[in-house]
Amino acid sequence: MALRIATYNIHRCIGRDGVENPQRIAAVLRAMDADLVALQEVAFDPDAPGNRLRFLADATGAQAIPGPTLLEAKGRYGNALLSRKAIGEVRRIDISVPEREPRGIIQIVLEIRQKKVVMLATHLGLSFAERRCQMGRIMTILESTPAADVTILMGDFNEWFRWGRLRRRLHWIFGVFPAPATFPSRHPFLALDRIWVRPFKALTAMRVDSSALARVASDHLPLVADLSF
Repeated sequence: MALRIATYNIHRCIGRDGVENPQRIAAVLRAMDADLVALQEVAFDPDAPGNRLRFLADATGAQAIPGPTLLEAKGRYGNALLSRKAIGEVRRIDISVPEREPRGIIQIVLEIRQKKVVMLATHLGLSFAERRCQMGRIMTILESTPAADVTILMGDFNEWFRWGRLRRRLHWIFGVFPAPATFPSRHPFLALDRIWVRPFKALTAMRVDSSALARVASDHLPLVADLSF
């Protein structure tokens, strides 16, 4: 069974040119042709005709699973997931740290050809102490989650130290994974956006979408991985 997954910080659909343009983000998503996409920095009004999240879901033929972490004057903001696969279970988990911007996890469970897949999508905080607390929560969740055939963790981890403690902790669980640079989109040199998969052998390819459109559509580049199990 082949499965394509991706993580993409869309920066409120605001590109490097300062223009809010969800059509560009939709075009990047369509070109990726991923079955599951974890989105970060999604701003949307669920009651507005121009709901950005609904637009992206419709443009890609996917189901949208919102995971907002902030309530703003113009709507909601936070994480989201686009899925072209049927999802059996959804959990939204608060991993916020006091006096810091609220953060969360979207955890889903799905079955693909009798294989159980568990995926966690998140966007960690900006400070090291904050990320350390949040990573502890993620470790607890991973350790307490019932066994699955495939486990996926992906999102924007805001971790720029190549051999930082947070990455080392994840290496204990998933093994050493590729860490291609995704930020900033014009000339990326930081691997902020990451994908981990267990078992490692399920990963067949990983790449950064560095197309001309992706370089201008957001300040992050999408990270795409192909799985086979």
